[in-house]
Amino acid sequence: MNKILFACFFTRLIFFLPASQAQQKPLFNAGEQPRLISGQFSFTEGPSVDKVGNIYFTDQPNNRIWKYGTDGKLSVFMESAGRANGTYFDKNGNLIVCADEHNQLWRITPKGKTKILLNNYSGRLLNGPNDLWVSPHGDIYFTDPYYQREYWLRTKSEQSGQMIFVLLKGKKEAIFLDSLVKPNGIVGSPDGKTLFIADIGAGKIYKYPILKPGRLGTRKLFYKQGADGITLDEYGNLYLAGNGITVIDPNGKKTAHIDIPEPWTANLCFGGKNRDELFITASKAIYVLKMNVRGVE
Repeated sequence: MNKILFACFFTRLIFFLPASQAQQKPLFNAGEQPRLISGQFSFTEGPSVDKVGNIYFTDQPNNRIWKYGTDGKLSVFMESAGRANGTYFDKNGNLIVCADEHNQLWRITPKGKTKILLNNYSGRLLNGPNDLWVSPHGDIYFTDPYYQREYWLRTKSEQSGQMIFVLLKGKKEAIFLDSLVKPNGIVGSPDGKTLFIADIGAGKIYKYPILKPGRLGTRKLFYKQGADGITLDEYGNLYLAGNGITVIDPNGKKTAHIDIPEPWTANLCFGGKNRDELFITASKAIYVLKMNVRGVE
């Protein structure tokens, strides 16, 4: 049986081990605890990793995007950041952002130049794009729940529900995929064939086959628990942020829980030079946990 995981970080192509191979090592060493990096924020969200392992994350109340470098240094990447929530890097190094100040999707270049990619669906305001995943094809899958913001003038949704959309690469109109109670966290497998959605309103995690760009198969219940942000590791384990972090194996079984000493754990991703640092946004703070497994985003 081949037990070698082929991982090429220069091209960011990271593959799951075959499903028949069981994980042979613990997720993290006994006694390892999440390490507080900083608690200077108002509410942290939306972490994503660039191609060299730097983490970008948002402090939505203060309208900023921050960078946590592989050198351990913190810096502000962008002020007046569109009330950014979820973020994700595309293959060209641009940061794709759920900018819910005006219910939009943005693309931000490494130099901070912004472009609005999407600002409506069927001529009506989006609810407020929350989280997103960019597929290997460059398609942007995103969730659009309604969370009333104090900086909005409107007090109700213009849409018929709280939905999942995709913006295909190079297109200007989003495609409706499904409607849930309150979809939130989203992530896809590195081969682009599977999509996971956290329906925090229903208290469920769903799994969808991606049949082709812009088309999903029938959703299946993967795990009965809600979540905020979600991410995957190289073995196909799914990490759920919320009341700390819950880890679910590829068969839909809970295998671990990581306590985070904060009121709420909003989101997470793997970063660092080797993608083996679990970066956690939790209320007013950010944490890092050294892992024995690697991320695939």
